[in-house]
Amino acid sequence: MKASRIGQSAAILSIGVIALTACGGGGGGTTTLQGAGASSQEAAMNAWSDGAGELDPAVEVRYSPDGSGAGREAFLAGGASFAGSDAAMDEEEFESSKEQCGDKGAFNVPAYISPIAVGFNLEGIDSLNLDAETIAGIFSGEITTWNDPAIAQQNPDADLPDTNITVVHRSDESGTTENFTDYLHAAAPEAWSDEASESWPISGQENSQGTSGVVSTASDTDGAITYADASAIGDLGTVAVGVGEDYVEYSPDAAAAAVDASQRVEGGAENNMALELDRDTEADGAYPIILVSYHIYCNEYQDQDTADAAKAFGQYVVSEEGQQASADAAHSAPLSEEMRQEAHDAIDQITAAG
Repeated sequence: MKASRIGQSAAILSIGVIALTACGGGGGGTTTLQGAGASSQEAAMNAWSDGAGELDPAVEVRYSPDGSGAGREAFLAGGASFAGSDAAMDEEEFESSKEQCGDKGAFNVPAYISPIAVGFNLEGIDSLNLDAETIAGIFSGEITTWNDPAIAQQNPDADLPDTNITVVHRSDESGTTENFTDYLHAAAPEAWSDEASESWPISGQENSQGTSGVVSTASDTDGAITYADASAIGDLGTVAVGVGEDYVEYSPDAAAAAVDASQRVEGGAENNMALELDRDTEADGAYPIILVSYHIYCNEYQDQDTADAAKAFGQYVVSEEGQQASADAAHSAPLSEEMRQEAHDAIDQITAAG
């Protein structure tokens, strides 16, 4: 069972105002809507902000990428009108959301699907094949040099140096970390016994804040390895992950193939769309280290303008146009047509109190 997130201290956020002209709502004036959360969504959110502004010049979207945990905390405390999160709300958070969102609480809707790249900094090497056991061994600290036999056997043509491996992980609570550790535990449980967690479970390793922070630190450190949303991996070399008898490089199509093998999480609101991902899949062409990043909305907002604004923005994000904007900006995998329609219908249930 996951550790409680409710008791974690909320970050004090300086969140910019998100002003949306309510589409089809009562009053038709400007509404203040605030968003905060996953840094993995930052590039996509910029594209969604631009797209929303093109649809209505009065639309201004400002998103504070403070991390998934901070975004959920802000939302549950009433400091944000929606959250972006690489981890869906758990049952305790759903119950807590009723304080801000009424008896129906809040719901998770998939907004952004992306591979999590395993990136490394080795001069002259752009790609390596690694299975789950080896990836877990590296990040746990059991495999400490790049010419270790476990790495060399899978990469016979690579000129591997005896450079020490420097693991770089997120210092903040991160949905990317939760997704990555979920993969390690599911796909290599003997090498990685820790269950999924937003906080990195191993002390004494290099760390940095946010997606851009770990990529920057790894890029500046010879022999470093890290994990990050693929849209932000930059010039680092990347790992093709062992799946069955093959090695699969990350790509939008490979991420989508992994999502297709997922199951729905039970519980929460009736329109909750949280997914249980199959991390140890052997499906052809599936890349299992993925994140499904959610938007979290109230089913019921306190006023009509906020409800209309949240609905209008949320439905643009999951529309074909919104998903294409994200794919163009962040190389994400668009939601399938079936999932887009279900997400649209879930968001359409947003109402206002009274």
